[in-house]
Amino acid sequence: MQKLAKTIFPMSSELIIKVTMRGETLLTSPRWNKGTAFTKQERKALGLTGRLPSRVNTLDEQCDRAYDQLHSREIPIRMNSFLQSLKEQNWVLYYSLLSRHLKELTSIIYTPTEAEAIANYSHLFRRSEGLFLTFADQDSMEEDFLEQTRGRDIELIVCTDAEAILGIGDQGVGGIGISAAKSVIYTLMAGIHPSKALSVTLDVGTDNETLLNDPLYVGWPSRRVRGVEYDKFIDKFVQLVRKYHPHCLLHFEDFGVSNAQRLLELYRNEHSVFNDDIQGTGAVTLAALMAAVGVTKSKLADQRYVIFGAGSAGLGITTQVRDAIMLTHDVSREEANKKFYLVDRFGLIKRSLGADKIRSGLQEFVRPDEEWTDVPTNNAGEVELLEVVKKVQPTVLIGCSTKGGAFTEHVVKAMKEGCERPIIFPLSNPSKLVEVDPKDANDWTKGMALLATGSPFPPAKMPNGKDYDIAECNNALIYPGLGFGAMLSQSRRMSDGMIIAGARRLASLSPALKDPDSALLPDFQDGPAANLEVAIAVAEQAFDEGIQGVSWSKEEVRTKAEEKQWKPVYGRYEYVGPK
Repeated sequence: MQKLAKTIFPMSSELIIKVTMRGETLLTSPRWNKGTAFTKQERKALGLTGRLPSRVNTLDEQCDRAYDQLHSREIPIRMNSFLQSLKEQNWVLYYSLLSRHLKELTSIIYTPTEAEAIANYSHLFRRSEGLFLTFADQDSMEEDFLEQTRGRDIELIVCTDAEAILGIGDQGVGGIGISAAKSVIYTLMAGIHPSKALSVTLDVGTDNETLLNDPLYVGWPSRRVRGVEYDKFIDKFVQLVRKYHPHCLLHFEDFGVSNAQRLLELYRNEHSVFNDDIQGTGAVTLAALMAAVGVTKSKLADQRYVIFGAGSAGLGITTQVRDAIMLTHDVSREEANKKFYLVDRFGLIKRSLGADKIRSGLQEFVRPDEEWTDVPTNNAGEVELLEVVKKVQPTVLIGCSTKGGAFTEHVVKAMKEGCERPIIFPLSNPSKLVEVDPKDANDWTKGMALLATGSPFPPAKMPNGKDYDIAECNNALIYPGLGFGAMLSQSRRMSDGMIIAGARRLASLSPALKDPDSALLPDFQDGPAANLEVAIAVAEQAFDEGIQGVSWSKEEVRTKAEEKQWKPVYGRYEYVGPK
């Protein structure tokens, strides 16, 4: 690949970028375009004087203009479209604008608005981004892969097969939107250079009838491939990643429940792979739990856990917390498993449900029927949530069921009877599907509940009139840091120890550890600083485990991390091409 520019970091703070491009080529490259921020000297040297209006703007002025333009779009999906267009024009301006309004605009470029953009991908389509690998074209997969990656220093690959997108299910080729959105979050929160990230959709068809019957659908119009053929296709892609980018992080996103855990287990010891739906959700929840037990002056191993919703997220949380108990408190796997009670759509996961009602991966957490002979069941013989809470008297209640209102007043008050400070995490997204409004949980426990949610909520009122900030258990507070730590150390895998180290570091930043009535996790606007700390802890743990792939020492981790982060600022261009 031809070198079009070279960035030089001089002793001063100014970036000097030597470029061989001129004119329209610069203005149409989102990586190098500065728009009206090109100086008079740069315009003259680069053939831009007649291509731009006279006035030179600062980046601050450009951000102000873009922010005003953004808010002239009155609905979120139009804001999303505007920001997508801005990203295609000018990376620095795009990321600088988002960084200045991180808390406000993340919901526009990510959940919930991105879900709408993905669902309407074929009708909103203007130009493609990322890499599309289609089952029907698998014979040319290696050639297609290399066309996009040859000569690039790829450190991050985010891929999806789009079977379980953001709570809206199978979205076919539109899944490229979630891969791209996750890559953006890596840049915003961890400073990963946009040019070093690759977004991929693995188009294996779709079972979404709306898409299959849509004449404007731009993906492969076929039923979703499954079984052996699916596995071969995925493996072919993973082996290309391992062959050409052995040190990159491979991030799996929004794979269906039948594949997510299975693929993670298949590849996690072969390459540095990460599944945010399983490990990211588990890690940020673990961090919030570590903060909560810090407030109650107890330990993870002391808790009794009821997990409502046993899909990818619920299982990911359960296994992540279980593993942390084992590693932190020297508890056996069997004993740690006994601390968890999983409740799904068939009620408590117990042996008599039978194999057809117990999902793969849950076997370790199946409860024996003998424990429940004295507990009332419904007409189907199932033990429902309220009865589980009454019997178990959990100290921790976590919801990832998407069953809005499931944590009723009876459930919450029954839990409060069994512990002084119940830890209640209704994590389902979006907010209309949350298991309990945190305001209600706060009121029903008279301000004693320690709360975290999966969506942003306003503060709740404590009995003394003080506001209680509700922690947002948002994966973006940790997964970019986990990934950055693995990239920084070039670790051969993403180990459980690395994830737990990252969660422990995030928990240590909890405002609640200084004031028990404060939020359990840092504010979302502080996400970049929090993710830097997470990345440092993860990389240091890789050194401790001896799985790093770099030649420098553990003592250099912080310095290397800070040096590696990309910042959305303009450099000074010097033309070095032909006269």
